[in-house]
Amino acid sequence: MAELALQMSGIVKKYGGVSVLKNVDFSVKSGEIHALLGENGAGKTTLMNILGGVTPMDSGSVRLFDRMVNIHSPLDAQREGIAFIHQELNVINDLAVYENMFLGNELRNRFRRLDIARMCEETSKVFERMNVSIDPRAMMRDLDTSHKQIVEIAKSLLRSARLIIMDEPTTSLTQKEIDNVFAIMRNLTKTQGTTIIFISHKLGEVVEFCDSYTVLRNGEKVSDGSIVQEDGSKISQAEIARMMVGRDVLSEDVYQHRELGDVYYTVEDLCVGNDVKGVSFELRRGEILGITGLLGDGKDQLIRCLFGDLPKTSGHVYLDGQEVNIAHPAQGKKKGVGYLPPNRKENAIIKDLSVQGNLTIVNLEKCLQGIRISRRKERETVQRFKDRLSIKVHNFDHPITSLSGGNQQKVVLAKWLNADPQVMILANPTQGVDVGAKNEIYLEIMKLAQTGVGVIVTSGEAQEIIRTCDRALVMYHGELRGILNRDELTEENIMILATGGTLGEDKKER
Repeated sequence: MAELALQMSGIVKKYGGVSVLKNVDFSVKSGEIHALLGENGAGKTTLMNILGGVTPMDSGSVRLFDRMVNIHSPLDAQREGIAFIHQELNVINDLAVYENMFLGNELRNRFRRLDIARMCEETSKVFERMNVSIDPRAMMRDLDTSHKQIVEIAKSLLRSARLIIMDEPTTSLTQKEIDNVFAIMRNLTKTQGTTIIFISHKLGEVVEFCDSYTVLRNGEKVSDGSIVQEDGSKISQAEIARMMVGRDVLSEDVYQHRELGDVYYTVEDLCVGNDVKGVSFELRRGEILGITGLLGDGKDQLIRCLFGDLPKTSGHVYLDGQEVNIAHPAQGKKKGVGYLPPNRKENAIIKDLSVQGNLTIVNLEKCLQGIRISRRKERETVQRFKDRLSIKVHNFDHPITSLSGGNQQKVVLAKWLNADPQVMILANPTQGVDVGAKNEIYLEIMKLAQTGVGVIVTSGEAQEIIRTCDRALVMYHGELRGILNRDELTEENIMILATGGTLGEDKKER
């Protein structure tokens, strides 16, 4: 039996008298990939923040590599051989890649000057191990989200950590990049004995790549065990989801048939630089239209342009038969277009504002009483959406960053639902959200469509498109490769088009 790399015993944590962790015991064997699972707000990230020195525990003990430790800061955790890859990107956009890699651990030459050449060389070596190509001297701001995530992962490899905590590390990665990451993880555990704690809501990845699991629910441990069962079979995703939520959720059918209205939104021959090349489509009232493809397919630039965040190069956009030229997000909002962006930390939440401030900021005019903002009206708005979306929040005045990632996502969604849009664009709407909360958001999308709102959902997850959409546009290298109707939406069809293939004459672009 493998020795324990980590044993956390009797961990208790409260915020404002509310128990977030209730006497939790958590142990991990050396050299394994251990999945830590649970709904948003179950206590996973809090438990790991305690281990990573980000958050102090109220009571309990931590034994690491067979000795008791006291971890009071992230620096303490680093000294103990712990690396923490956070769910929210923790990079500095105004520094180069190599500077992010060596921040706080800079290499110097014999004259005590920064040895930039050696830091770039060491950074390149790590990227070669990961089978990715990133220029060490590139500015972090110029990288897309997936490459920023890879830099985060690379930092832990650079420091030869003995225990790596990975909180939703694959959310922004392509399948090829995900496969590379897991190959590296498996190699680390086998050749160097590295222990990995893996937090993810992608249960397919958990079953495929992890050795064991622990499930938290409402701050308590409800189950743990091996991914491979005694009979040699693997535990099912449905069984894990049932433990997380307390009921069967994967088999729930969220799609609801609706009578669609007239065409409300029309895009003709839209071009955005070299990223979007002549895309045309129509959106009807009450329709849920998916846009999918692989990383770099242009869908992100397309929807940013539709909201006014990027300028169009050419093309036309019509709302209810009238041509519009939306050149700024404020104009997008004024025209009744809402936009939930794909990168929550950088583009959706305002970290210095409270939960209440984040939820009401787009529509403060609704909270006016005379010329002043009514705190009562703000509070009523936040309470309404807390109940509507089942947002787990103990105090509306706490910072938005005090919420789990999934609950932050619900606040961002509520912010735009409160704007009463006529066209709602949702980019990766369930990013970092657990299986139970995913269904809640999907049902909210259905309710939105039932009121006659036209909804555009962009996602790299084929199942998300299949479960929610009436039709889907599939993009390839900035071009619209094909349009799939509801009865044609399968993972196989989506992948064929997303990789540049065709489905036959009857299913070509139309």
